[in-house]
Amino acid sequence: MPKPVVPEERRRRRRPTRSGTVLSERLIVDTALRLLREHGSSGLTARRLGLALDCDPSTLYRYFRGMDDLTLAIGDALIGQALRGWAPTGRWRADLEAIGLRIHAAYVAHPQAALLTASRVTGRAHELAADEAVLDVLRRAGFPLPETVRIYHAFIDQTLAFAALDSASLALPTASQRADEDQWRSTYARLPRTTHPRIAEAAPLLARRMLTSAYPTALDMLLDSAATRLEQPG
Repeated sequence: MPKPVVPEERRRRRRPTRSGTVLSERLIVDTALRLLREHGSSGLTARRLGLALDCDPSTLYRYFRGMDDLTLAIGDALIGQALRGWAPTGRWRADLEAIGLRIHAAYVAHPQAALLTASRVTGRAHELAADEAVLDVLRRAGFPLPETVRIYHAFIDQTLAFAALDSASLALPTASQRADEDQWRSTYARLPRTTHPRIAEAAPLLARRMLTSAYPTALDMLLDSAATRLEQPG
């Protein structure tokens, strides 16, 4: 059975670590994000975290039931970063666009963490707040409940899918990133019209467009579709 997590008020009364650091869930998550950024997912272990925090690795289990529980906390922290400063304006499309772009940006700012968490369901406070916000925006806009759930599903999955895709690219070694980008300016740009006429005519545009994330375009298309359905008579 998993060990019970110690309540927050009891954690605060714990003595500082050997270096004088007072542990908290937030400090552990922030340190885990740094280790992921520096070492990738293979570098996130209880032992390495303990070394970084100057504490015994077993101490971490007073805050988290295990490394998977910590992973969920990391994912929730990214969503929390996305929601910080956001407030609804009453304009449903602008509000959803802002939430989507914020979540996507928060994940790609931590690509290694995004790869670890984008496919997870945390059930934690920030994730619940984001879900509640999206559903509330859609319902207040006048979408029927079944349509609200349908759009919510597409919105959340699209946002996280692009976050994972773009993060996977950013997590590649720099040389691999450059090699992938060069393909659009070399291989694709040099294909003859006789064999690949559509690629040849689009090559200059592809060379620019394919180096950026398609998420803003995909989000705009999703919201266009939602707006059309909202305007349709019931």
